[in-house]
Amino acid sequence: MATLADSFLADLDELSDNDADLIEEDDVDAGNMEEDVDGDMADIETLNYDDLDCVSKLQKTQRYNDIMQKVEGALEKGSDISNQGLVLEDDPEYQLIVDCNALSVDIENEIIIIHNFIRDKYRLKFPELESLVHHPIDYARVVKKIGNEMDLTLVDLEGLLPSAIIMVVSVTASTTSGKPLPEEVLQKTIDACDRALALDAAKKKVLDFVESRMGYIAPNLSAIVGSAVAAKLMGTAGGLSALAKMPACNVQLLGAKKKNLAGFSTATSQFRVGYIEQTEVFQTTPPALRMRACRLLAAKSTLAARVDSTRGDPSGNTGRALREEICKKIEKWQEPPPAKQPKPLPVPDSEPKKKRGGRRLRKMKERYALTDMRKLANRMQFGVPEESSLGDGLGEGYGMLGQAGSGKLRVSVGQSKLAAKVAKKFKEKSYGSSGATSGLTSSLAFTPVQGIELTNPQAHAHQLGSGTQSTYFSETGTFSKIKRT
Repeated sequence: MATLADSFLADLDELSDNDADLIEEDDVDAGNMEEDVDGDMADIETLNYDDLDCVSKLQKTQRYNDIMQKVEGALEKGSDISNQGLVLEDDPEYQLIVDCNALSVDIENEIIIIHNFIRDKYRLKFPELESLVHHPIDYARVVKKIGNEMDLTLVDLEGLLPSAIIMVVSVTASTTSGKPLPEEVLQKTIDACDRALALDAAKKKVLDFVESRMGYIAPNLSAIVGSAVAAKLMGTAGGLSALAKMPACNVQLLGAKKKNLAGFSTATSQFRVGYIEQTEVFQTTPPALRMRACRLLAAKSTLAARVDSTRGDPSGNTGRALREEICKKIEKWQEPPPAKQPKPLPVPDSEPKKKRGGRRLRKMKERYALTDMRKLANRMQFGVPEESSLGDGLGEGYGMLGQAGSGKLRVSVGQSKLAAKVAKKFKEKSYGSSGATSGLTSSLAFTPVQGIELTNPQAHAHQLGSGTQSTYFSETGTFSKIKRT
């Protein structure tokens, strides 16, 4: 029977065997990775960036040539309406449009690659040109026009660039540090420019074909944004079905490019807007309402694309109705706000309103009622100046107080229920209402007639309490002392 030590040794042997297997697998993986890295490095070394054919390969592909031949044949033949009864995805012309959209994206990427090639070669001649002319096609045209000429006053750039940019380029070329290119490098640069311009012409031909067929493929979407913008939206989204499945917030961003303002203000720049800014509706909208119009156009374009994807309305009436709705909403936004109408007075109510009453409300009104003194202070007599706390009309005015003729502040206040209530509380507090006798009272009384006589203290207290109110509060409301007789 195996002991505990033997079982531990067996487990250790199994662990060591597993570690050995793992080490062997790691060695095999490392060997494969080294082979892959060596293969990649060999491919990179075989690339020759001085050769344009090694950088740009799209024009030599069979797919590019087949699609361009079909596009040219379709443009020469014109629109074919014989296949309009088929399902949209089964229509060969729709498939050609989808292929054209994919090819246009590939052509754009190829133009960017060629632009980088031209820029790297021409940087030795005119390094500042790439910061002045940003568009790849414009850059290729300018490079082909300038060539190896050092004096740009002899080169006519009219029609290639705006006049302001032409002036800046001419001034910068006069102070550039570049040197003329060798003939071989210049020839490669010119060939690259020709290839970029040829790709741009092919892209325009593809877009023209797609635009000519957009009235059949997406009539409702074309009615809202136009054939050109509809073709660009479909090409970027990857087809009409993909565009129909896309939310409106993403349709708004199709074709948006990152803008480098170089530190300038972003107040007038339109961010988060793609191809929709090229539509007629967007351009005719005031700048303050363009973002709202862009969101509205994206939402309605998504609806139109969904209608077109299901062939719901081949006539395009739905798209035209949506466009009219968009235009009406934008016109409604531009209307001034309605004038504020004068609010008429409410109709007087002949019936008396329900008011709260009762003893509690009467007591509250009596407690917080305006006193006669305050009423007189709030009133002024015509033609008689009022007295004030600081004199000469300064400070708090006294109104009609003290204008009875004596020059003193006199107010005749009648006996009120509040004063009676205070007097009653004072009486109960001073003499008690429970009938208990104070310990300081005595039954002996000193009189001027009889000297010392016996009296009843409770009777005396009752007699004194009954005259308290008339003693302390006179009819005029003034305080007076108790007079002994």
